[in-house]
Amino acid sequence: MTTPNVALRAVRAGMRMSQDDFARALQAAGHRAGEPNDANKRLVQRWESGAIAAPRPVYARALEVVTGLPIALLGFAEVPGSDVAEDAHGGHDLISPMSDLATPTSTRRPTAAHGSYEGVWLSRYQFHSSGRGESFAGQHYVVVIQHGDRLTARSLPGSAASSLSLDLTLDGSVVTGTWVEQTDPAGYYRGARYHGAIQLLAEPTGRRMAGKWVGFGKDMDVNTGPWELTFQDASTSKATLDRYNSPAG
Repeated sequence: MTTPNVALRAVRAGMRMSQDDFARALQAAGHRAGEPNDANKRLVQRWESGAIAAPRPVYARALEVVTGLPIALLGFAEVPGSDVAEDAHGGHDLISPMSDLATPTSTRRPTAAHGSYEGVWLSRYQFHSSGRGESFAGQHYVVVIQHGDRLTARSLPGSAASSLSLDLTLDGSVVTGTWVEQTDPAGYYRGARYHGAIQLLAEPTGRRMAGKWVGFGKDMDVNTGPWELTFQDASTSKATLDRYNSPAG
């Protein structure tokens, strides 16, 4: 008996994508990365139904790019000792058998000069609340996924009442991108959505990024403040993410 992948279905629904839309996004991500894939609606259905317990690597990488989440958070089973996922009948998922060999391993996931930025980071920013006349700090544990010069960070839901996402691009030690925060519906900002730009400098150790954010206030004034990311753990396994899925600080 198969177990439906409710996590993947929830992520896709949260992105407001149909199964066809999701498959097209996976194909586009593979094309941009030089790893073409044959994602289609039927394959997404088989993942979500649990008929395929885990994707092959070429799909796993595309899934991480499209969702901004590590494969460990997408509800798939791990396949110890193998990088090939099989369905309940022992068949492989829908992909040309040569497509995963077309790109040399050394070019599949380029990393930063010091190594990879992937893992769990503590995100901390400061902002001034004009309504309350005070300054506050927002903190989240975020999981960072790296594909080439692109970093995506998504907050772990238990680390804060609000949710945070960052989409960043590396250029040497300069990290530039955008941020979006969906505030706590029960909090002071009543679920308001804020967004803006961010620019950070990565330390040579690769263990800290610090810089500034810019965004709009409720009166459409431009605000700014400090933001830093501090490395916590290189693992993105489910056990590690579960450990950090608690209030940040």
